[in-house]
Amino acid sequence: MSNDILSTDDFTETGPALYPPSSWDERKSPYACTKRTTDIYGSIIGLVVLSPVIVLAAVLIRLTSRGKILYSQVRVGKDGKNFEMYKFRTMKIDAEKDSGPVWACSNDTRLTPVGKFLRQTHIDEIPQFVNVIRGEMSIVGPRPERPAFVERFKQEISGYTKRLDVKPGITGLAQVWHRYDETINDVRIKIKYDILYIRKVSFWTDVRILARTVRVVLTGTK
Repeated sequence: MSNDILSTDDFTETGPALYPPSSWDERKSPYACTKRTTDIYGSIIGLVVLSPVIVLAAVLIRLTSRGKILYSQVRVGKDGKNFEMYKFRTMKIDAEKDSGPVWACSNDTRLTPVGKFLRQTHIDEIPQFVNVIRGEMSIVGPRPERPAFVERFKQEISGYTKRLDVKPGITGLAQVWHRYDETINDVRIKIKYDILYIRKVSFWTDVRILARTVRVVLTGTK
């Protein structure tokens, strides 16, 4: 593994090092103000620059499947507070009507053909810039999870709640290094990345994560 975001001291043979459970206090950090300002301006610029993609995605969703263009879902944010997270709809109507909450995976049969493309290219995440502007999310941070899964993981994974010490992000260290959560072990690995990010958060760490995100989106590989 090439550690182009963090130093080799941050990793062990089995993945990211698990640091002590102290967190980054954004109320005391000089970077907090910069991060919030960057989030706001970055989101506005992102929405403007990506406006042609937004319009195209909306048209394709409308023409190829029934249902709303935008989809909102309750997620758990900073300090365990719930909020409505926005996405372009990628699934068929009532995809979880009978099953209840189910993990997304790389070969998800609930996706529409257009939705599969939007998911693969991460275009479905663009509406979350609105969540960032509203202060519910950051551009970079641990990905927000659904309440049902959060309650489960609190019971099964030690230190899981530490990822709730910061605002969740559109992208994050775990997302650019690891695959979709398909097993509880995947979640345990991602928690290590999340805690590592919280311990090491800085302007340049965020820049490097964003750069790697662009690479992942363009190449489809991590």
